[in-house]
Amino acid sequence: MITREEVLHIAKIAKLYVKDEEMDQLIQDMSKIIDYADAIKAVSRDSDVDFDNINNIANAFNEDLVLPSYRRDEILMNREGGENGYFLVRKSQRG
Repeated sequence: MITREEVLHIAKIAKLYVKDEEMDQLIQDMSKIIDYADAIKAVSRDSDVDFDNINNIANAFNEDLVLPSYRRDEILMNREGGENGYFLVRKSQRG
């Protein structure tokens, strides 16, 4: 656990003022942060824990499926100006 003196030293280095009534809560909070950092540091890089795939997702993407659709000429006959198998679209007037 971090001590009061350590908190005051850190506050002095950081040029911060810590009120006496905030000291106990600050000591608890800083101790939790240090304990968490120590727990992370304690995990060996060579351990069996693999953090690359913590959600066990093998493939997050669906395979592409080709499904039957309308013929292109049927779609284009509903629009004037279809040309070479494409719809003509006006260029945006935004600058």
